[in-house]
Amino acid sequence: MANRIRSLMAGVGLGLGLTLAASLPLAAEETLVVASTTSTEQSGLFSWIIPRFEQASGIKVRIVAVGTGQAIDIGRRGDADVLLVHDREAEEKFVAEGFGTQRKDVMYNDFIFVGPKDDPARLAAAGGAQGAFKAIAASGQGFISRGDKSGTHAAELRLWKAAGIDPKALPGYKETGSGMGPTLNMAAAINAYTLADRATWGAFKNRRELVMVLDGDPALFNPYSVIPVNPARHPHVKARAAQQFSDWLTSDTGREAIASFRADGQQVFFPNSKK
Repeated sequence: MANRIRSLMAGVGLGLGLTLAASLPLAAEETLVVASTTSTEQSGLFSWIIPRFEQASGIKVRIVAVGTGQAIDIGRRGDADVLLVHDREAEEKFVAEGFGTQRKDVMYNDFIFVGPKDDPARLAAAGGAQGAFKAIAASGQGFISRGDKSGTHAAELRLWKAAGIDPKALPGYKETGSGMGPTLNMAAAINAYTLADRATWGAFKNRRELVMVLDGDPALFNPYSVIPVNPARHPHVKARAAQQFSDWLTSDTGREAIASFRADGQQVFFPNSKK
């Protein structure tokens, strides 16, 4: 009889324990906030590589896709854990001021000039980026700028300056204040020129009469870097997960994932991290 009572009590205890365990909340999944340029999202790169990182690490990733300037501002405020951006001058300043722990090369592609297929400004014969901007200015053709302090916008402004031209003095110069996709849409709508990154152009479908009219100038080189936000500046950031993301992107596995991505059937990002 005593044994039977003990068995019943054990069963009750086991059932109660299972009920209590089921009622307890599950441990929250760690979520890493990545602030990044729009090109990494709009090209489809993140849709390709982020699931691979999540599976390997068990860390959930939330992407905030904005212009590089905005991404760096988000990092300064501590509203992201890690940055993946493409404006080396701004990146080095971010680290030097103590907002980032280290800057690591990840990959590169290039900027290209996109414009009307009949190329009325004759950019194809301009001989390079500076010549292209001079030809646009001389021809009076329209040019659509992102105007959003992104890495692409910063590169564009450097190239206008190198050509000795103030673009805002040109009647055909317009700023969208938005990402690469909307800027390409406007250029397509009015058949104007713009500067785009090759990856977003490869994924862009609403081309209408637009074609790539100039590429290959070394001045159009476009490197991307990863920078964990400094926990000494913002103690709440997920420093371990951010470093894990940085290490994965620059590992053999991360390099292979980046290199295997295709937009319009072409490789558009090339790993350049140091082993």
